[in-house]
Amino acid sequence: MSILLPKENKKDISTIHYSLANSKNLLLIFTRNPELGKCKTRLAATIGDPSALEVYKFLLLHTARITKELHVNKKVYYSESIWKDDVWDEKVYDKKVQKGLNLGERMAQAFSEGFNNGFEKIIIIGSDMLDLSQSDLENAFLALDENDFVIGPAEDGGYYLLGMKNFKPQLFQNKEWGKDTIFADSMADLQAEKVNVLPTKNDIDVYEDIKDIDAFQPFLKHI
Repeated sequence: MSILLPKENKKDISTIHYSLANSKNLLLIFTRNPELGKCKTRLAATIGDPSALEVYKFLLLHTARITKELHVNKKVYYSESIWKDDVWDEKVYDKKVQKGLNLGERMAQAFSEGFNNGFEKIIIIGSDMLDLSQSDLENAFLALDENDFVIGPAEDGGYYLLGMKNFKPQLFQNKEWGKDTIFADSMADLQAEKVNVLPTKNDIDVYEDIKDIDAFQPFLKHI
């Protein structure tokens, strides 16, 4: 199911930075406020709330590191309220609060606002992907040069990245958010579109997602 970018999209790093810096690209980062008992609740069911919070803070730092130098506009959407002096440098990230009754409505609102503000290529990611790099994001934006949509399937049946050049509201409607059908349902919405499918990656939701990864072992010593 996963495919790599076509060879013609592979450019040297200077060309990548020039292209991204001189286009109207926007990265949306959806994040939860890192508060005890309010993040990574499925993971917390196994490792406890304090450890789950530390895991999430670790993932937030990783997401900030891989996005800070990305040559695009960046907006962080908090789940509850905007925090100052956190991992999201206000000189780098524009800060917003998610609006909507469910994840679909909140993502739709963020995409719609971005296109209304004149951005031409918009990509959304979460903040719980250790298996994601700056180059992955650069390649995803470049994929939109020759595709209308880009999507990165997650191993749990969801997706870790979604990007588009034109707003398609159907992608955010009639979905069972959090279920393992999200990627398949989204691909059904895109069957008539030109889509680039990125490699499948592992997002972090439950204990099984982290138990064999070295980077998380310091948080699991009590398990």
